[in-house]
Amino acid sequence: MRKKTALLASALMLSSTPLFAAMPLQTDDTGTQGKGRSQIETGFESVSDKANDSGVSCKTTGGAVSATFSYGLSDTIDLVAGLPWEWYTEKADGVKVADGNGIGDLALQIKWRFYDDANAGFSLALKPGITIPTGDERKGLGTGKVSGEVTLIATREAELASYHVNLGYSRNEYRLDEDSASSRKNIWHASVAAELNVTARLRAVGDIGIETNPEKDSDTDPAYMLGGLIYGVSDNTDLDIGIRGGLNDAETDTTLLAGVTMRF
Repeated sequence: MRKKTALLASALMLSSTPLFAAMPLQTDDTGTQGKGRSQIETGFESVSDKANDSGVSCKTTGGAVSATFSYGLSDTIDLVAGLPWEWYTEKADGVKVADGNGIGDLALQIKWRFYDDANAGFSLALKPGITIPTGDERKGLGTGKVSGEVTLIATREAELASYHVNLGYSRNEYRLDEDSASSRKNIWHASVAAELNVTARLRAVGDIGIETNPEKDSDTDPAYMLGGLIYGVSDNTDLDIGIRGGLNDAETDTTLLAGVTMRF
């Protein structure tokens, strides 16, 4: 059960902090804040997963509340920082076997939009980052080691919709020996998202992605599909809601997402 706890914590961290996409999307876009501009995203997610392990019925529930701050160092470069508060409970045949709560690992990133063709509505960005081990790895709330990641982002904007593609790599490190020995170090991620302009203030969003399974003894890579809505309350405030579902047994069954984004 210790390994499963670590993997759940990893799933929570992946969905709530490192990518810092426009909520509720997991796939990021190339947009930046602009020099001297800032953005705060506050997100909530609730996770539920069921599995059968050697005849034992296992159920894991959890969630996270995350805060992400972005600041425009220039018109094309953002500094981004995010920190989650996470919790989880594991039950085997209805009996609680593990639980925990607390802050997760701090993630720091820089987004650089290095190519922008306004006429074609096409842009590219690179987003490198590191994760600082501020969470308690003994409770499954962090990895206990500094790790790095990098994501290549492509965005195509049109009048009625926008499309985003992400290709990413992250180094999966754990300080505890049992977690390190059972986990893959090199994690690759690919995802595609679309945003449809339903009205001047309402957008329907969809997202699909896959990544390397961090568990060494599994040959199935987790894949997900997500759908949601983003409503612009004002020019500088958005509300969002979404649901993410697993496309195979390696992915968390269901994740409910909601959040608020404020720009200033």
